[in-house]
This record gives sequence, C-alpha cells and structure tokens, in this order.
Amino acid sequence: MCRCHPVCFLPGVLRLSIDTKATIKIGQFSRGGYNRQGAKAVDHDFKPDTKLRLFGIHIPEKDENHLYFTESNVTADFMADAMEDLWSAPETDELHTITINANNGPENSSRRTQFIRRIIGFAESKSADVSLACYPPYHSKYNPIERVRGVLENHWRGELLNSADKVIRLAKTMTWKGKNPVVRLMEGVYETGVRLSESAMKTYEKMLNRLSGLENWFVDIFTFDQ
Repeated sequence: MCRCHPVCFLPGVLRLSIDTKATIKIGQFSRGGYNRQGAKAVDHDFKPDTKLRLFGIHIPEKDENHLYFTESNVTADFMADAMEDLWSAPETDELHTITINANNGPENSSRRTQFIRRIIGFAESKSADVSLACYPPYHSKYNPIERVRGVLENHWRGELLNSADKVIRLAKTMTWKGKNPVVRLMEGVYETGVRLSESAMKTYEKMLNRLSGLENWFVDIFTFDQ
C-alpha cells in the first residue's frame, strides 16, 4: 500500500518516509537477545543515565536511511531541522518536490501548527513543493520506515546500550540492503508545546491545499507558480 503523491516517481522528486521511535533508555538494561561477551544487565527499568530519542528518514527509491538522535525532545522543530539537514546535501540540489509519508502523529500531524509552519518555511526557502501524505489510524505498518526500525532493533538486540556513543556507533553499523545509514546526534534543546495562535494559523492555512475528503491526511504546499 503506497500513499505517496502520484508525482513521486518523476525526476526531481524526493519521497521521504519518516517516523519517530520510542525513547531509548541508556544504561545497563536488558533488551533481550544474547551477548557473546556475557555482559550482565538489569531486568527492570531503573533510572537511566540519560535518554535518546530517534527520528528516522527513509528514502525508498534509494534504499537510504538517515537516523537523527537527540537527548532532548522529538518535536516538530527537531523533525524539521533533520529534514533541513537532509535537504542540504549536494545531491538534492536539483530536486523540486518532496513527498513526505508520515504516521500523522502528534508532532507531525497536518493539524500540528508548528509542524505546518516549519514545513511551509522549509518549502519556501528551498523553492520546492511539498506533499504531506499521511497514513490513517492503524495503518502505520505500511510506512516503509517501520521496517527499517525493525532491522535496527534486531541489529542491537542483546547489546547493552549503556552510553549515547555506543548507540550512535551501533546505529552506524546497521545495514539496510547492504547500506549503512547516515547517523547524526543533534545538539540543542527542543521545547515541547510550541504552537501558533488560531489567528496565525489561519494565515498558514491559506497556503495549504487539503485534498477533499482526506483533509487531515493529504496536504499540498505549492511554492511554484501554478
């Protein structure tokens, strides 16, 4: 089941499958599996040393993965910063359209005002059209990034994720169809609860084209002259 925009297979179009992962607790915690070194782990979630959050971007057509970690919060701003970082790569210079497949979660919903504000700003700064194509409830398993998450979990299963550095190193050695992901630890603090006022959102809403009947799930942002 593919919910990408019809133009996502044309030259100059980049399709992204995005999602966040549950919080990764850093410490001597058992994660199941076996470790050849015989390392011992606690089997209860005591207070972790720190926590990491993961935002993944999968590019299906290229079988590429970009994994962004933060010790702060996974917010609309964190996700937008990660996509800005990805788009800055030289090979994306000729792209004119980006299609985003997402699970319509609380931070990347088409009704999340800060996410929409950042995506519109992103589209305008890059002179690129953006299509936000979300999966309906209980259908997130069709989002390609979900399969990448499963590979990552199996890759570090049995390992003690007892430092942020070890998490990053293990993530870098994961392979997806023979390719290692690009992994970054994003610095800075991401505050939760950032949102626009109702009046401010009305201005941004005028820049959106919501598909009739699927207004919450499919949104186009056009930056080129129509």
